[in-house]
Amino acid sequence: MTTDGKPRVHTNRGYDVSKRREQAGLRRERILQAAQELFVQLGYPATTMAAIAARAEVAVDTVYASVGSKPALFKQLVETAISGTGQAVPAEQRDYVRAIRGEPEAAAKLRIYAAALIAIHARLAPLLAVVQAAAFHAPEISSLWNEIADRRAANMRLLAADLVDTGQLRPDLTVDEIADIIWATNSAEFYLLLVRGRAWDPNRFACFLADTWCRLLLTP
Repeated sequence: MTTDGKPRVHTNRGYDVSKRREQAGLRRERILQAAQELFVQLGYPATTMAAIAARAEVAVDTVYASVGSKPALFKQLVETAISGTGQAVPAEQRDYVRAIRGEPEAAAKLRIYAAALIAIHARLAPLLAVVQAAAFHAPEISSLWNEIADRRAANMRLLAADLVDTGQLRPDLTVDEIADIIWATNSAEFYLLLVRGRAWDPNRFACFLADTWCRLLLTP
């Protein structure tokens, strides 16, 4: 009862808000999935927002409201491919980064990172192919890819500093040189050269990468 003697009305407002949030998340997942399928099948320039909306079975306005413009949508695909979740995740919050930082041995750090990369690149490689095919016609996604590469370079400098702190790296290499070596060889482009171009098994690629880094960077 309320203070004026009237029956208290119970609402399910909290439940309704939670349900709407869940439905919005599911719509967003459908939109991202539809966009990835169409970008891979048709290419970036030929894929329209209307086609994405139709594939996801939502209105075009819903696509814009959920993920933004076409370049923003593509960026979301790249970010979720990197994180392996439905959202962008800062590098320092990713499980493999925490595992690397918690490992005292430089060689083990490099093996953890190499193993994580093959899962990331399996998701990222189809999007790289879209970027490469659309580079001339859609410079906005080439700019996005360059932005991601620059961010990766900054993250590799943090990894290089962490490796140097173990005292197990070659003293003739600077932090910047270590970071650049890892950055050049951890790219999706390099992954595609061997896994898709030369039919390497992804696990073989991970072992090769870790072994190469250990040989190039660690003290004998």
